Amino acid sequence: MRPRKRHSAWLLLAVLLAFAVCDSAEPLPDDGFVNVPGGRVAFRVMGESEGVPVLIIHGGPGSSSCMYPSTLTGVAASRPVVMYDQLDSGNSDRITDLERDAVLARFVAEVAAIRAELGLREVHLVGHSWGAAVALEYLLTADLTGVRSVTFVGPLISTDRWLQDANALVETLPQEDQAAIRAANATGEYDTPEFLAANAVFEARFLSRGPLDRSQFRECVASPRRFSVDLYEYMWGPSEFVSTGTLRDYSRIDRLPELGIPTLFLVGEYDEARPETMREFQALVPGSRAKVIPGAGHLINVDKPQAFNDAISEFLTSVESQ
Repeated sequence: MRPRKRHSAWLLLAVLLAFAVCDSAEPLPDDGFVNVPGGRVAFRVMGESEGVPVLIIHGGPGSSSCMYPSTLTGVAASRPVVMYDQLDSGNSDRITDLERDAVLARFVAEVAAIRAELGLREVHLVGHSWGAAVALEYLLTADLTGVRSVTFVGPLISTDRWLQDANALVETLPQEDQAAIRAANATGEYDTPEFLAANAVFEARFLSRGPLDRSQFRECVASPRRFSVDLYEYMWGPSEFVSTGTLRDYSRIDRLPELGIPTLFLVGEYDEARPETMREFQALVPGSRAKVIPGAGHLINVDKPQAFNDAISEFLTSVESQ
């Protein structure tokens, strides 16, 4: 999750990743479109080895997968990595009816459609931020045949806990920034210079710890739509600190004990999804693991790409060696 320009923040950067594997000896197509409920979603594949694929589910709602090709090369060295832009994001079709299509169950259906179209009978899921909510819902409601593991990266598991964490982190900011965010929450005015400046300070501490220049990611520059503000606001709300959208009551904390596959919770030291909260979630999933990447914010793949790739690769290798 992460704030964004205009009067909104982009939550759950989402950044949702999921990788999948094909049971055929034929290589996966390297890019194209998959028909899903509501339109077509664009996908791309990196890596040509025969390892079990990973399916990346990006964050948002409303972000895209454009940062992953440059930051997942380590994982792609040993297995195919499948990335896709959710409907209304990146290179995918636009949503024309938010009430009908901007619902969690439809985003879950995207995962099922991609697995079916690409023949991903075996797959490791990686869900980043809001993408983790999609991955979790898929695990709770879909056919899990062939799903080898799941990695939740800075995950949205509960809206209430996400907001608690975000506002706890606000309290660590300079007093003037705290005041600007509280004022925006009270008035609903998220486009003031004071709020935008405070939001930038929050992002620099907890979204990405280094200068975040999306022009360094070729796929982001080429994307016709980097972020869908309408989708973010409809499903989440006007900022990272308040949820008024359809996800405002979302929580699956009580269902975490149902997960019966190898599970990794991966967070940054300075993640918006605070490590303390992730450890609480991890304790609810039998046999799961938690790993904190030092020096990273919510965009672990951008801040610490080597450590991010190593953590996922080591986890997947351990799962496949069992």
